[in-house]
Amino acid sequence: MVKFIQEQLKAGGGNISIDEATLVSGARAGNMASVEKLILKYQDRVYNTILKMCGNEADAAELAQDAFVKAIEGLKNFRGESSFYTWLFRIAVNLTLNFCKRNAKLSFQSLQEQIGEDTNRQLKDYLVDKSAAEPSELAAKKEVHSLIARAIEKLEPQQRAVIILRDIEQMSYNEIAETLEMEIGTVKSRIARGRKNLREILEAAIQ
Repeated sequence: MVKFIQEQLKAGGGNISIDEATLVSGARAGNMASVEKLILKYQDRVYNTILKMCGNEADAAELAQDAFVKAIEGLKNFRGESSFYTWLFRIAVNLTLNFCKRNAKLSFQSLQEQIGEDTNRQLKDYLVDKSAAEPSELAAKKEVHSLIARAIEKLEPQQRAVIILRDIEQMSYNEIAETLEMEIGTVKSRIARGRKNLREILEAAIQ
């Protein structure tokens, strides 16, 4: 099973449009084609989410593989109380949070070292505009993508997780609550604190 998942992750391929319930049913019955399609459907999103949380490509690849192995092997315990998508992300995020705790001393590159004059000016203009989008939502914008991603990496792991799931993965509050097994109110408060801390990190970086 592990070797099969490794091969599918290496093979690549984007998300596919196919009924999730049908794939889950087939995978639970031992249909390896269904397992393969489940991996192809979610591999990029799982890997990219983990990468933004741990900041290292090799670690992200290994954690993504572990998440799929654990999910496929645990399908017999999947009761369908949430979608397979949120169940899979729960496994992936928990594995990554545990990894982050074990590697708490991991230090990311200083933001100041990555900020050029143009980016510095763009960020200053943005940060003084109180009506602008949250800083985490700028991660998709090419010109500041790397900088925002590094700033997100500096957040406390639990805040990092909710910010990534909400502003980058674009999960709903309900989906995040299911994924992280917490109350919606807790999700919202962590997102608010994470966004506030992210803004402070960026402000400190351009001073």
